[in-house]
Amino acid sequence: MRLTKQTNYAVRMLMYCAANEGKLSRVPEIAKAYGVSELFLFKIIQPLHKAGIMATVRGRNGGVRLGRPAADITLFDVVRVTEENFAMAECFEIGAESDCPLVDSCGFNSALREALNAFFAVLAKYTIDDLVRRRPDIFRLLNIEDSRKTEQSAA
Repeated sequence: MRLTKQTNYAVRMLMYCAANEGKLSRVPEIAKAYGVSELFLFKIIQPLHKAGIMATVRGRNGGVRLGRPAADITLFDVVRVTEENFAMAECFEIGAESDCPLVDSCGFNSALREALNAFFAVLAKYTIDDLVRRRPDIFRLLNIEDSRKTEQSAA
């Protein structure tokens, strides 16, 4: 199983927004942090917005933010929205023609389906919040001001 570049950067963009919690994130800043084109990120935002995973604010002071709390967005949620196809073998594809006589009762298909379900189960266990909390240096790496430190020094 190999995830697309779209899924990879969707997760990264959500991590950026989670680390920048409480503020709007701007696509140019996200693109610069990850060294990817703004146009590519704009294409990824559309399906995430449609699924309610990401919210957008238009206008001169606009940007993007998480559509719901980072703790409520699983990696499975993101993969389900950004990946088009989970066919691990040709015979998994709907409507695929196969010359294989075992296509309807294949042990290989059963094993692959079990593996795919296990993959999905692991992704469902992890949230965007988990990924951000486990990286205390994420703020420095993404050049984001750590709002938690600002709140602590104000107290």
